[in-house]
Amino acid sequence: MNTSQSTSRLFFIDWIRVIAFGVLIFFHCAMPFVPHNWEIKNKETSEGLYTIVIWFHQWRLPLLFFISGAGIYFSLEKRTLIKFYLERFRRLFIPLVFAMFFTIPVQVYFEYLQRGRIKPGYLNFYPSVWEMIPYPEGSLTWSHLWFIVYLIAFLILLIPFFALCRIDVIKNGLKKLGKYSGNPGILILLCFPVYLIYQFYYIEFPEQGSLFGDSFVFDSSLIYLLLGYLLAGNETFWTNAARYRFLWLTNTIICASVLILIYYTPVQLPKIKNNYAQLYFIFDAIHIWSIILTITGFSKTYLYQDSRLLQYLSKAILPFFIIHQTIIVAIGYYLVQLNLPIAVKYFMLTTLSGLVIFLIYDLLIRRTRLTRFLFGMR
Repeated sequence: MNTSQSTSRLFFIDWIRVIAFGVLIFFHCAMPFVPHNWEIKNKETSEGLYTIVIWFHQWRLPLLFFISGAGIYFSLEKRTLIKFYLERFRRLFIPLVFAMFFTIPVQVYFEYLQRGRIKPGYLNFYPSVWEMIPYPEGSLTWSHLWFIVYLIAFLILLIPFFALCRIDVIKNGLKKLGKYSGNPGILILLCFPVYLIYQFYYIEFPEQGSLFGDSFVFDSSLIYLLLGYLLAGNETFWTNAARYRFLWLTNTIICASVLILIYYTPVQLPKIKNNYAQLYFIFDAIHIWSIILTITGFSKTYLYQDSRLLQYLSKAILPFFIIHQTIIVAIGYYLVQLNLPIAVKYFMLTTLSGLVIFLIYDLLIRRTRLTRFLFGMR
């Protein structure tokens, strides 16, 4: 199959973004049914489903940050820094604030209701959001939108870096360095900085999504974003991601097998720094980067064309992301009360949530200028 394409628009990157955000619906629909703290919980949980969830969780957000970094590169190629940041303020910060006060409180309501912290009645609960007391003591939270919070933080921190990268000498130097990505051995070693983050922060700073005191997630996510940004303009990288896609897939299968057998069945993540942890650091760092390369390589090979479906879904990504967990929690609150097997509840939750998310987007969000603005659409 011919994988050549114009670098003016790499449609496979759009497909990766759509698929990665779309799979989040299946991921979060599984959360009520696994033994992991989440907004709402089913009485019975599944260890087998938990193994799948924890494996998927390792690479889903690194992939999103990597693709976001690539998107930043292409966006800055077409805009001045000022225009770029004004656009990101409108498309990220405003939807974040709107969601924190008007959509996310719905899922906080159902969580507190299930835990017996409040009595039924959303109108009685909602004023507590404006008391500005952060969750979990209060009702104000960015919840799953911590991804957007971190992305905004990275954009602020990287202003000087992005400015320097617009200087021709530095830009040309980075392109020359990018030629080394033609060697698959060197390309796989790009996971080494993340391995160092594991060494320094994984045990001491477990994942929180709280921005402060979340050094492991913050620093590793920043590295993936920078990798996406630095490699995006290098055609050699994209070409070799596709050329060696079966090598990356082999690495992924080997690492995933070790992780699943030793650490995820049952789920027993390292808690102290010892040999058990060291092995995990090595395999997980290689595994995450290998799966990013695998998805990139296969997507470039087979998903390089534009389509009406891609155009529709690309516009829907941010609104879907903003509302998806709120819808899942609201529907899930009632489904987990039913006396049905986990598999049936999971199927019902994914089906109903996907349908409601689509209807809210298609019939409401994309129809008016105000809703498009509040949900970050162009």
